[in-house]
Amino acid sequence: MAEEDEKKYSKELIGKTVISKTGKKYGTLGDIVFETRSGELIHMVLDNPTSYTEKLELEKDKSGKKLIPFSSVIAIGDFIVVSEEDII
Repeated sequence: MAEEDEKKYSKELIGKTVISKTGKKYGTLGDIVFETRSGELIHMVLDNPTSYTEKLELEKDKSGKKLIPFSSVIAIGDFIVVSEEDII
């Protein structure tokens, strides 16, 4: 089975550092928002956003936490790598 086909469970992802492909740190993954009917992953909720992230005009949830579209994820390994172009 190819590495990108491996299943990842949300509990394995929570707490991982979210970075851009150029190495900019956004914070850590606090939660994942998904569509209950389809199971589609919608957003990543950031915990401990960095000062760089605070300057970005990111969408926020009801409690004011920063959201990153899950569609911007490029890779998941030691870090969750996102495409900055898909966020801003």
